[in-house]
Amino acid sequence: MHGDSAEGRKTRRLPSVDTVLRTPLGQSLSGRFGHAATVSAIRDAIAAARQGAVPHVSPDEAAADAQRLLEKASAPRLKPVFNLTGTILHTNLGRALLAEAAVAAATEAMRNAVALEFDVDKGQRGERDDLVRDLLCELTGAEAATVVNNNAAAVLLTLNTLAQGRGAIVSRGELIEIGGAFRMPEIMRRAGAKLVEVGTTNRTHKRDYAAAIDDETGLLLKVHTSNYRIEGFTAAVPARDLAELARENNVPLVDDLGSGTLIDLTRFGLPHEPTVAEAVAAGADLVTFSGDKLLGGPQAGFIVGRRALIERINANPMKRALRVDKIRLAAIEATLRLYRDPDRLTETVPTYRQLARHVGEIEASARYIAPQVADALGPDVTVDVVACSSQVGSGAMPVETLPSAALALTPKAGGGGALDRLAATLRALPRPVIGRIANGALLLDLRCLDAEDDFLANLAGLDRDGAA
Repeated sequence: MHGDSAEGRKTRRLPSVDTVLRTPLGQSLSGRFGHAATVSAIRDAIAAARQGAVPHVSPDEAAADAQRLLEKASAPRLKPVFNLTGTILHTNLGRALLAEAAVAAATEAMRNAVALEFDVDKGQRGERDDLVRDLLCELTGAEAATVVNNNAAAVLLTLNTLAQGRGAIVSRGELIEIGGAFRMPEIMRRAGAKLVEVGTTNRTHKRDYAAAIDDETGLLLKVHTSNYRIEGFTAAVPARDLAELARENNVPLVDDLGSGTLIDLTRFGLPHEPTVAEAVAAGADLVTFSGDKLLGGPQAGFIVGRRALIERINANPMKRALRVDKIRLAAIEATLRLYRDPDRLTETVPTYRQLARHVGEIEASARYIAPQVADALGPDVTVDVVACSSQVGSGAMPVETLPSAALALTPKAGGGGALDRLAATLRALPRPVIGRIANGALLLDLRCLDAEDDFLANLAGLDRDGAA
């Protein structure tokens, strides 16, 4: 009979859901996660034991298994990671880390009612852009400014406002595609603008723009190429020359800087990138740029320039759909205030602290933690300190790198996907460690590692053989 079979005897030795619920841990779980969720987890734990042919599970053991299931299910999907990829502004890892001042401001805004669209002095309705407009104008030299939820939105809103049903003239060499299928021609089409391509992929001249201008022209558009460079036999029209041409023909020039920077990056050993202030001074009627890349703030898109054009943009009904909330506005304001003291940005803004880290400091960090990492991973993995190169990321300066140092982790048994398994093991830690595979090793670039002790403590999640 089935009741006398080995399977039947195993099943009878598994506790009932009600028995597990009555254990001290079961009652605690019910109070913590709710009765329905706890019952479901207990059933799953008992079912797993049954399917695994476990001969005996006590009520306390079943409750502990249910606890693991509940804690895993309730853990945030958006979790902190160690970014050891060598890419400072990693799009897939959230780009810029916020300054402590921005974190504090955002937290304060979350905890309290705030004067978001309320003029405290006048006791009447205000505009949310007022919170950051003066700072943006001060830092860029622009007449006016507005903010939306990212730079793609800034470009879309600008095109829709100034060139809907009209021509937008742009060089073929600037019809970019960046991550997430952002293609400039498609954005222009969705904005209702008519794309007018001029020049060739590698060479565009001022006369090409001039020949394309007619009564249907809505604007001239200059686009930062962001994630690629064309080198060799090339020609591009400087923004100042385009601005002159735009004024002569009474059409606006929009300069999309993409990442955008408020300071000269040569202080970090990087090539000069036009700052927003330089783009405004060169004569662009509007300049668009990001908040969460080289600016080091939260995700946002800024539009600065002529007051009359900004007023038209703010009157566009699309603006409301693209606006930012109180949390991001608080963080943006706090971040922009830090730029009033540019000499301290490497102390106050994490992006610039990471850009400015000297390779010698990174090498010292690598030598310090290498023995402890080797001990945590066990004898089957070799850990070496190697030189490597970091990059800025997020489309900023795609061909420029910074000297850095990394731990090169190499499984001694190299076949059968050992590197992939090692990478997966580090990603399975309580705080996932994200590196990159290159040159037959898993590289952990330490440029962005600020908390060595936290990193080492996280490795306690590995057993002696390097398994998570």
